[in-house]
Amino acid sequence: MRTITIDPITRLEGHGKIDLFVNEAGEVVNAYFQVPELRGFEKFCEGRPVEELPSIVTKICGVCPGCHHMASGKAVDAVFGVEPTVTAKKIRELFYMAHFVHSHIAHFYALAAPDFVVGPTADPAERNILGVIAKVGLEIGTEVIKQRRIAQEIQALIGGHQTHVVMNIPGGVKKGITPEQRDDIVNKAKGFVEFSKFSIQLFKDVVLGNKDYVDLILNGPYSLVLHSMGLVDKNNLVNFYDGKVRVVDTIGQELYKYSAEEYTDYVEERVEPWTYLKFPYLKKIGWKGFVDGQDSSVYQATPLSRLNAADGMATPIAQKEYEFMYETLGGKPVHATLAMHWARLIELIYASEHCLELALDPDIVGTDLRTPIEKIVGEGVGVVEAQRGTLTHHYWTDEKGMVRKVNLIVGTTNNNAAICMSIKKAAQGLIKKGDEITEGTLNMIEMAFRAYDPCFSCATHSLPGQMRMVLNIRDKEGKILQSTKRG
Repeated sequence: MRTITIDPITRLEGHGKIDLFVNEAGEVVNAYFQVPELRGFEKFCEGRPVEELPSIVTKICGVCPGCHHMASGKAVDAVFGVEPTVTAKKIRELFYMAHFVHSHIAHFYALAAPDFVVGPTADPAERNILGVIAKVGLEIGTEVIKQRRIAQEIQALIGGHQTHVVMNIPGGVKKGITPEQRDDIVNKAKGFVEFSKFSIQLFKDVVLGNKDYVDLILNGPYSLVLHSMGLVDKNNLVNFYDGKVRVVDTIGQELYKYSAEEYTDYVEERVEPWTYLKFPYLKKIGWKGFVDGQDSSVYQATPLSRLNAADGMATPIAQKEYEFMYETLGGKPVHATLAMHWARLIELIYASEHCLELALDPDIVGTDLRTPIEKIVGEGVGVVEAQRGTLTHHYWTDEKGMVRKVNLIVGTTNNNAAICMSIKKAAQGLIKKGDEITEGTLNMIEMAFRAYDPCFSCATHSLPGQMRMVLNIRDKEGKILQSTKRG
């Protein structure tokens, strides 16, 4: 048995490695996706005043802090039994649409596009954002950076900072938006809409216009038949900030639809000894192992899954592109892993359009920013759609609002089992007996997890009291003198 290790894996947020086990016949018999980093936010949030958590949890991740701030803000609202005002809710959502714009631009152009625009087996020195700019031109590259910067500027204006967000308080937001600020955001949001339309056209020209890429999406080793999860509004249309969680099965039929506070009735978490990430699964089905198909309890929570779980998009241009994608790929649901990139661009259009809608809404410049607090319920759940999947924050407090317990299920955690399965399937499809295993082959295996846009800084959690650690003491030549293991 031979072991091939990809360490570190590249173009993701966080740290991870892949171990492939290849037998004497040259076949991949197993693959382990391991995340060695450790985060302890659930534990050290304990003992804090619950109203501090929305500002603390933004430090979980520098790429998606706004997601944690929004989920946390909603959970804190629930702890105090209060609903934000109409204006406060729309200001939160306006911030969140800009947050989606910046993140989806970053993923498509910096993390995904090198594999498609430059090529999956191209020289690694060129297979990066600079290589993408070299292919598409400096003018387009400059526009990518500009639009992402503008999205960050809107977040800083509304949230107090684009990363260390401080806007949410129990029952509302700290400050409002002036008419002058609103007018500026309107102009910037119009730019988002045009840039998102350009981006999806670029995808059509470069990816859909290349027969080999289309064949890779539809017929390559990048497909899992799993259930799909996503947040939907009252009309079952995609919504990132509010609504109910909807789960559809592998043929698109609704399995469950539940409110945030009901999530423990539908989602269970399990652990494995070889990773710090937990493995959520559908509780009512029960854990069946790392298998796909209609009988599996594994689900996906990705941009593609959100589109699978919904009946459509809530904005017109995004809806048109939604229909075109499913028509092109043969109908709903779609289980082609690499189509997540396409779905992400449709979501970019939706976020841009909805950002403009909210900026034009008269309520956005209202002055009623907070609902007064009158009680402490003592428990609250907040759910939003993060860029990487459904995000849940669950807080328990004492009668004074001091945190007793925290549970977080983040987008990447939801997808952990699916990511492991996708990597194994890609490796088994790409590595064949007698074939040379090249750097390009290994990169194409990495493409399986890259489609999920995983964020391991958000997703890694220790088991209480069971932090696994190996301590090796070596001499100056590197020889191990003593080894101690815990966990």
